[in-house]
Amino acid sequence: MSFKEYRRKKGAFIMQKNMTALLGQIALGEDSVLELKKVSFSGEKVAGPHRDAMADELAAMANTVAGVIVLGVDDISREIQGIPRDKLDLVESWLRSICNDLVDPPLDCIIRKLAVKDNRGADKMIIKIEVPRSLFVHKSPNGYFRRIGSSKREMKPDMPARLFQQRSQARLIRFDEQIVPGANLENLNPKLWNRFRTVISPEDDLEFLSKLKLIARDEDGSMRATVSGVLMASDTPEQFLPSAFIQAVCYLGTDRNSARQVDSKDITGPLDVQIREACKFVVMNMRVYAIKAPARIETPQFSLNAVFEAVANAVAHRDYSIYGSKIRLHIFSDRLELFSPGGLPNTMTVGSISERQSTRNELVSSLLARCRMNVDAPGSKRSYIMDRRGRAFQL
Repeated sequence: MSFKEYRRKKGAFIMQKNMTALLGQIALGEDSVLELKKVSFSGEKVAGPHRDAMADELAAMANTVAGVIVLGVDDISREIQGIPRDKLDLVESWLRSICNDLVDPPLDCIIRKLAVKDNRGADKMIIKIEVPRSLFVHKSPNGYFRRIGSSKREMKPDMPARLFQQRSQARLIRFDEQIVPGANLENLNPKLWNRFRTVISPEDDLEFLSKLKLIARDEDGSMRATVSGVLMASDTPEQFLPSAFIQAVCYLGTDRNSARQVDSKDITGPLDVQIREACKFVVMNMRVYAIKAPARIETPQFSLNAVFEAVANAVAHRDYSIYGSKIRLHIFSDRLELFSPGGLPNTMTVGSISERQSTRNELVSSLLARCRMNVDAPGSKRSYIMDRRGRAFQL
């Protein structure tokens, strides 16, 4: 038997095993990680469940624990009623719309169409929705919900605040060490993560990535990429963390006027690449003054060393748990502005910055401290993007 044939048969065996387990769970009924819903139609529209109620169920599960919602099964009788084959695409589009439009922030789920047999042996089609335990706290049309047993419950007013805190940098597992739902080892580029190897690193890839905390084990036992893994070892971090990029814009004049943009670019890629490309954007768009005394002496509008330090700090210390907010780098004729999402970490204040040091993303900072300096910044004494204490600012 060829290796390809072996892999095919093994995959089919695992799929059948998973299907048997799913049918066994359906027979037992709903619990904390399983929700059953029958689906009804009115012409070419889904009549039931109601869109808002479905959004509440999805958000409740994402706010609590990774789970599964099965459409096409009566939740009371546990009978597999199925979904007409010609309505499957309609239901899938309906689900995507709910995840994107009715859940805030939008929810990423795995939607699968499955053929199963009911109690009489007849073929039926169902839809299985795998809902990950989210990195974020999701709000649905009727408020904030969490799952308790086999039902959803609206959170009391203080509960969302506590949940936000638990999923921020204040929790024991820091945000940059948390797993990213849907991001697997295959989404990481070996060339990117191998650069962090040292002579004492484990030879086994999984052991090395786990010790470096670029991957971690999910609640279901699967190995997933962490936030730091995605940010430092993925070619496209924005695929999993949509706001993890730098929006660079150069304006003509001193006002933020979209009609007077000279240049703009969304800077993506691993964080060290984002730092390099942001500095390149500034070099391309800033003014350079020159005098002859008697030889030509050029003076750039901005110190590239200062620009590098500011961008490195913004990238290393921004709050990646804030959904929908990216780093903004804006150049004007008289200034450069840099906005980094998130307030000062922990209990630090503006007045205490000079006397205290606090790192929001310790793992990201430590990885950047192992990345070679990639910007020609005159006056900089750096060999690496950050120093070993995780600080980038050094003018």
